[in-house]
This record gives sequence, structure tokens and C-alpha cells, in this order.
Amino acid sequence: MKTKIYIDGSEGTTGLRIHERLSAREDIELLQIRSELRKDPLERQKLINASDITFLCLPDAAAREAVLLASNPAVRIIDASTAHRTEEGWAYGFPELSQAQRKKITEGGRIAVPGCHASGFVALVYPLIKEGILPKDSPVVSYSLTGYSGGGKKMIAEYEAAERRIELDAPRAYALTQKHKHLKEMKAITGLANEPLFTPIVADYYSGMAVFLPLYATQLAQGMTPEKLREFYCSYYAGQQFLHVCSEGETEELGGFLAGNTRSGRDGMELVISGNEERLLAVARFDNLGKGASGAAIQCMNLMLGCPEEKGLVL
Repeated sequence: MKTKIYIDGSEGTTGLRIHERLSAREDIELLQIRSELRKDPLERQKLINASDITFLCLPDAAAREAVLLASNPAVRIIDASTAHRTEEGWAYGFPELSQAQRKKITEGGRIAVPGCHASGFVALVYPLIKEGILPKDSPVVSYSLTGYSGGGKKMIAEYEAAERRIELDAPRAYALTQKHKHLKEMKAITGLANEPLFTPIVADYYSGMAVFLPLYATQLAQGMTPEKLREFYCSYYAGQQFLHVCSEGETEELGGFLAGNTRSGRDGMELVISGNEERLLAVARFDNLGKGASGAAIQCMNLMLGCPEEKGLVL
């Protein structure tokens, strides 16, 4: 029997990618809504409650409203918005963090897909806090380089317009007020005592992301070097097929440069560890539309259905 899937918000960037990926699967039946009824609450309620799993690819307020429409207790929800990532009763959709986290996703009925910037930050910081390598009260700085697709249809149209503002030719920092919407989950999920100082940067390429975590060796457990930090991440994420820690040789092959679009079109994440004995640099590279959005959502769905975790995804 096929699993019935409804995508509420299938016209957005994430919703379109999920629809595209699932439409080719023989084990999935996609429940379709007529275009003129996309915002009709009664029609949406009908489809949500007829589904086995509903994906929410909506603004936060609309995602919260959609959850209230799910009166059928058997319906499981995967929310790609920011709305429920730190809410009680919702599992954070990053199974690589721990076996307990994987179990919560596999058995859960309410899953919150991590934010794109937050995915890389959490992958780097969570293990350090959990294992006592980085104190919870440490001041943490991070910055992130992303392709413009992360800004949704409006930003994509701006960057791909025949005539556009000259500012779009150069990388642009944003969230200058230090109030980025991912900060709440960055703090809550990692266990940090304070929100990090975080600066995202959007550049003139379609997709791909690199999240940077610079650290002083004095912030970390005594004797931590780039080599030891690499070994730590290799051990922590051992056996995780969606997360690869680059070897020293692979890091050297980068030639001293690190591009943000290398993982574009793929659904896994790679960690690059560099620096020296005084100042270390950990970087997470992935696709903001893959492991940072639709790929993570489908990975969670696969776990919930007992499918191979990588089914329908590109590693």
C-alpha cells in the first residue's frame, strides 16, 4: 500500500523540491489540491486528514494554523517552517545528533525540519557542548555563506532578473540587527547559554551553503588541535552516511579556498576542519535546498516510514 502524502505549500521553493522528489517514488501517493483551492482551509483540512504524512512548507503563522487542522490523530506532520523547532512535543529533524534523536524522529508524529543555517551550526556545535569540549557559556561567533535560493521566490527573481541592482553582483551580509530567525534553535538545540553572534551572507550563486565556526584553542578542552578536532568529529559521526568529515588530505586538496556551492544538488553534509594550534576553524558544507531543507525533510520521512534513509536522495 502506498503512503499518502500531502504537501501544504507546494508552490514554494521547498515544497516544489519535495514534490519533485516524491513524484518519482513508487511507494508514494501524492494528494493534490486544485490551484484555486490552495488557501481554502476546508480543502486543506480535508487533504491533511486524508494523508498519512503532511509536509508543511508554509510561513510560520500558516504552519501553526495548519497543525490545528489536523484532527486525525494518525496524521504525522513534518514542518519545514521555523514555527515548531523548539516547541515541546516536536522532534528536531537532525537524526545524526544522537541515537535518542533518531528514535524521536522515527517514532514521532510531529517533526520540525532544521533551518538551513542552523543545520550547519548545530552539526558543529552540538557535539562540542554535549561532550564537554566547549563550555556552554562560551561566546560563540559564526558566519554563513549561502546561495540566493534560500531567500525564496522573491529573492530568486531578483537575482535572475535581466536587469538587476549592482549590489547583487557582490556578496551581501544581512540580519545586521543580530536577530536572525534561526538564533532561537541555534541556542536551544545546542545547549548554549547565549545566542551566538551570527552573520549570514548571501552571494550570487543558486544553491549551496557553508557555515563557519572559528574557535580559539583556549575556548576548547585542553590540547585541542585541528587534527584532534577532526578525529573527534569522525568518531562522533561515525557510521552516519549523510555526514562526512573530510580527511586532512581532502582538506589540503581545497588549496586554501572553500566554496559554498560544492555540495549543491546533494543531500548530505561535509565537515571541513582547519586552522592551527591557536585558532581553529570548523566548517559545515551542504546544500541549503538539500540537507538544509527538502532533503532533510525527506530523510526524516524515510525514517518515519522505515525506508532506507537515503531513498530518493542524492549523497
